[in-house]
Parts: sequence; structure tokens; C-alpha cells
Amino acid sequence: MTDDVITSEEMAIVDMNTVYLGVPALLLMENAGRSIIDAILENYPGSIAGKKIVLFAGLGNNGGDGLVAIRHLSHYGCKGLVLLLGRPEQIRSDLARTNWEVLQKLPLSVKLMSLKDSSQLQDLKKEITTADIIIDGILGTGIKGKIREPILSTIKLINSASERAFITAIDVPTGLDPNTGKTQRPTVKANITVTLHKAKPGLVMKKNEKYTGNVIVKKIGIPWDAEYIVGPGDLANIIKQRSPHSHKGNYGRLVIIGGGIDYTGAPALSGMGALRTGADLVFVITPAKVAVNIRSFSPDIIVRETPGNVISEESIPIIEEMLNQATGLIIGPGLGLEKESFDTVLKILEMVKTNNLPTVVDADGLKAMSQEPAILKGLPAVLTPHAKEYQILTGKELPPPENIEERMDKIAETAKELGVTILLKAHTDVISDGIRVKINRTGNPGMAVGGTGDVLTGIVGAFLSWKTPPFRAAVSGAFVNGAAGDLACVEKGYQLLASDIVERIPEIIQPIEYWREVYKSGLQWLGK
Repeated sequence: MTDDVITSEEMAIVDMNTVYLGVPALLLMENAGRSIIDAILENYPGSIAGKKIVLFAGLGNNGGDGLVAIRHLSHYGCKGLVLLLGRPEQIRSDLARTNWEVLQKLPLSVKLMSLKDSSQLQDLKKEITTADIIIDGILGTGIKGKIREPILSTIKLINSASERAFITAIDVPTGLDPNTGKTQRPTVKANITVTLHKAKPGLVMKKNEKYTGNVIVKKIGIPWDAEYIVGPGDLANIIKQRSPHSHKGNYGRLVIIGGGIDYTGAPALSGMGALRTGADLVFVITPAKVAVNIRSFSPDIIVRETPGNVISEESIPIIEEMLNQATGLIIGPGLGLEKESFDTVLKILEMVKTNNLPTVVDADGLKAMSQEPAILKGLPAVLTPHAKEYQILTGKELPPPENIEERMDKIAETAKELGVTILLKAHTDVISDGIRVKINRTGNPGMAVGGTGDVLTGIVGAFLSWKTPPFRAAVSGAFVNGAAGDLACVEKGYQLLASDIVERIPEIIQPIEYWREVYKSGLQWLGK
């Protein structure tokens, strides 16, 4: 995998984040359609003037790109026929629907037909097999599961016209998995594949040349920054629809180990952050001396007491019992600096290694880890230091905040060295798993108040407890925490509290359909 290749999952994130950064989605589709025409003009043998062109359009954005393309082709005197694979009211994309409605007003340029079932294809066979150019805008990167009718018969018909027609696939030939490169029977065999922004992994495999033809990469106006700035696309990627048959524990059983005489609020804020994010069950394991204080924060947090005033080796049996039930762990908030606690943290992390438990290490847990920084190497772990904690953990200084690209390089280097994901908390957060690196720009100066980092830890812990990959959990957690803080700031100003942020989390997470509307309409929301 190279920087010139992007998975369909990453592409969907980048698409949405591009719109979040202010580039209208309709403009991206317009650019995509124009790019397809440019590729045809550059590769078609001879002039396209007066040629007969057939577009097979799916019901999503791939079909929408094709609708734009065939509108542009009308400028070259081409005769256009659009075959929509379904009814117009079934078009899933508002962007594609807009372009379908435009074509409805252009009867001199394009003929529109909708296919309700595969039987109609036989009546159109002559028209299709006599086409000069066929555009495959059926599925693109949206392929899921086995190909069904009428798409199955459509692919066969497209391929039967290949001796005469110049076949152009938009993004990916229908039937080819963009990520794995696996092909179905049948798969469109294209003369050229016009892939947008970057090539998809399945397109660059030599075995697929007979399906892709010449792979042409076209840029459509997605800024470089959209691959590195965290946005709602990252969040939409991990928020899943809950089954109506869900039961308690399906969406996370999170254990938090922390709390001490001086900091009883820290594990409670992490717990409330996790619950508001959607974790089903949150257990706080804390010394008996402070357990009553933590219980007083909320009846929703389940508190387990350990002997003594601090987390110590005496706590191990209780912790081991709880970890056997957990789907995620947070260790460190409010833990304290006692040597026996630090020694116990290292023993707990050794236990974590045996069951591969997704883990967030924060605050005093990071200071304990400084004795053995690579203890979680290769595990699904996220470390959440600020600059000073990073220095304690690694013994290294970070570049100043204004040198953000240098910071990105340094965090990526450290994450690779330690074999974990690092979320550096700052005015601009930096997140890396040693391979990928992103920055998050949500948040505001009011969040310098104590406890906001504990809320962040809880959010990331909740995502991890859902079995979300660590890098995805970290980037989404940073976005949610900062965006919730921005909402709190609108109401409270810079006098906000960490608990104000907790209460705003659902407003960021729940309306995932809102984020999809943002993508469709090109509106901006939060972020600097």
C-alpha cells in the first residue's frame, strides 16, 4: 500500500471531511463528471463527435458522477442514453437526484429510461450493443455482497458489447472489490477505469488488468488537508446502527481503574464520558477510601472497592475478576503517584497482554508506563498524553505547537516505536498509530479547565470497548470531545466545566444523519 492508493473506507471518510472543510459536495460531483469526460477524450480512439453513448447509472453517487459526465458529453454532439438501474424515486443520493432532475430538463441532449427489472434489458439489447461508448456508473466503491439482478444481467450485456463499444468504468468496474481485488462472475471488463482522487487497492493488482483496462487517476478537488484533518467522516465511519435486539453489554463493558485521595473526580468524569458516548456498562475500580465520593457522582457508574487508600497489589484479585468480563479498559485517571500504584499498573498491563484487551492509558498511568514504555507494543492500545506527559513517558521533547508538521512526524515516529496509537492532547491534537497520522482542530481555550482530558479518555474508552480499531477510536474521540466542548462554549463561554462537555456528547454522536446531510449539502459546522 502506498500514499497513492486509498481504500474505499478511507475514501468515504475523506469525501465527508472535504465537505466539512467547506468544499461543496455538488462541486466534487461536478468535478468528477468532468474528469470522466476528460479521460474519455484523452483515450478514445478518434473523435467522439456524434457518437452514441450509453450510461448505466446506479442509485448512488457513482451513478451521479455518470449523470454529470453524460451532460458534459452533450457538448460534443453525442447521442446520450441513460439507463437508471431502478426507479427515480429510489435514488439514494441527493446529489445524484439533483443531476437526474437536471437531465430531465434536457430532452434534446439525453434520453432517460429507468429499469425496473432485468427483463427490460432484452428489449434494449440492440441499442446497447450498437453503442460506441458505454459508461459503467453502477456501483463503484459501493459494492457489498453478491451481485444481483438487474445488475447481474446488465454486466453481461455490457461485456457482450465490448467488441464494438469503448467501455469506461467510473472509479471501479462493477463486480470488482475495490479493496481486496476479488472479482465476481461476471465483472465489467473496461477499456479504461477512471478512478477518482486516488487509485483503490484492487485496481493496482496486475491480475485485474483484464477488468480495469488502463487505470486513470483523476483529481476532483479534494484538498490534501482532508486526509489529515479529523472530521465527521471519521465519526460516521465508526457509529453503527444498533440492533433492536441489543441487550446490556453488547455495546461495551468498560472498566476504569483510577481515583485516589486527591483526585476522585477524574475516574467519574471518564465514566460519565463513556456512558454518554454509548458504553452500556461502566465499572470504576478504586480504593475504598474514595469509593463513596465516586459513587456520589452518578448512580449510573458501578463502583468496585479495593483495599487500602491507593491501588496496590492487594487490588489485583478484584481487578483480574473484572477484566475477565470487560471489553475495554481505562487505566490512570486520578490514580496518584505512589510507587506501589505504579508497580501495580505494570502488573495490570501484563495481564492485559494475555487477553488482548483494548486499553486506554492516561494521566498517572502514563507516568507508571514510563518505566516500561513499550509494554503494550502490538496491542489495541491508545495512550493520551499532553506534552509534559509525553516527555515523562518517552524522555523526549516535542517540537513547539506552531510546528505542527514536525509534531506529526514526531508522534508518528513514537507511535511506531512503542507499537501503540498515541493521541497527543493540545490546542491541535495529533493522533498516530505509527502508520497513519491525523490532526484534530475541534475544541477551544475554555477546555483548558481540569477534567476535560478525563472526559476524552472516557469517550475513547467507550469506542474501544465496541472493538473499534485504536486509531479510529482515537481520532473520533478527539473530534467528539472537542466538538462537544465547542457546543458547551457556545452556551457557557470560556467558563465551561468538564461536566458541561459530558452533557453535549450525545448532540455530537446521535445525529449521525445530520453529518450525512452536511456531506450532501456542503454546509460547514464546527471546527477552526
